[in-house]
Amino acid sequence: MAPRLKVFSWSDGFHAFTVAVSSRPKALEAWGSKQDLFATGLASELSDGADYDAALAAPGEVIQRGLTIDIGKIAKTPRPKAAPGKARRAQIDRLATDLATLDANQARILRDLDEEAVRLETRRADLDRDYDVRRKALLAKLKTARSG
Repeated sequence: MAPRLKVFSWSDGFHAFTVAVSSRPKALEAWGSKQDLFATGLASELSDGADYDAALAAPGEVIQRGLTIDIGKIAKTPRPKAAPGKARRAQIDRLATDLATLDANQARILRDLDEEAVRLETRRADLDRDYDVRRKALLAKLKTARSG
């Protein structure tokens, strides 16, 4: 059975932040708060109202409503991203190293191909030049043989 949802809200003076979750610690986590906003009196449980209804319509998502400038505007806000743990950081470092290695290998391969292309172009130019010299010589001999 799914836990019963409760609706919690707190305000920074400019916006009200409301979330429907099963407990106070989950609300603090959804808001990304490191301090207990309930202990300081900044956060409380709601039992009705527009924010209450909006939060229940999107459980676990923080609903934000402006209190001053954009009064009445209700919108979902993304959850703050948690800092990566040691295992995830190690995975990120390994992947970054693998990416750098892949990029270096690709650059080396392309550089080698460019050098090979230059060598092939030089060889082709040499072969074309030798062909032209030999062809002109044979054409001259053929012309002499036909005229004589």
